[in-house]
Amino acid sequence: MIRMTNVEKTYDNGTHALKGVSFEIADGEFVFLVGPSGSGKSTIIKLLTGEILPSAGRIMINGFSMSKISDHQIPYMRRTVGVIFQDFRLIQKKTVFDNLSLAMCAVGASPREIRSRIPYVLDLVGLAGKEKRYPDELSGGEQQRVAIARALVNNPSTIVADEPTGNLDPGRSLEIMTLLQRINALGTTMVVVTHEKSLVNKFDRRVIMIDEGLVAADGVGRYELSGEVKA
Repeated sequence: MIRMTNVEKTYDNGTHALKGVSFEIADGEFVFLVGPSGSGKSTIIKLLTGEILPSAGRIMINGFSMSKISDHQIPYMRRTVGVIFQDFRLIQKKTVFDNLSLAMCAVGASPREIRSRIPYVLDLVGLAGKEKRYPDELSGGEQQRVAIARALVNNPSTIVADEPTGNLDPGRSLEIMTLLQRINALGTTMVVVTHEKSLVNKFDRRVIMIDEGLVAADGVGRYELSGEVKA
């Protein structure tokens, strides 16, 4: 579960990015986080992944209090949260298997666990048999599937996807979003940050809109061009 209560964030340069954000995301929920550039979405992502800490308010992520978390607890919290980036962030000189293996090694997985888990996850994302491929041998959509597999490989309870379709054409974007929806159906909490209104409106999911550091709307409905969420 994710709970943000009156969360504020002011950066060292004086930017007041969040001004009292509150929302709760239940285990297993699928939520779109939307809003214009500069609204505070990126700050929320950094808070959810433990990259930064709040200036005020409370954040609970999968049982961890981000306001009180100690340095040695942060790696344990991050194991519960998989992150998917817009630009894939794959290591180009390593195979698909090695890219995923590094993510598992980082949390202390054994060689046996790595050999067992990676084929399963690649099959889940539609890349069975491509363990030995290098990123530049794959299409953009396939590279994003590798990035999704990497986020899944340590079996997190939550995935935060930051503009996961931003570098893909509309057809591939729909494929990736459908895949994320299928992963969510298996029980993984999914938070998808996107600016693609048309894509959001293809799915009947909860939409949280952030604007000027505040929650401007929260509900299931269409994300209109005006920036409103309408049931």
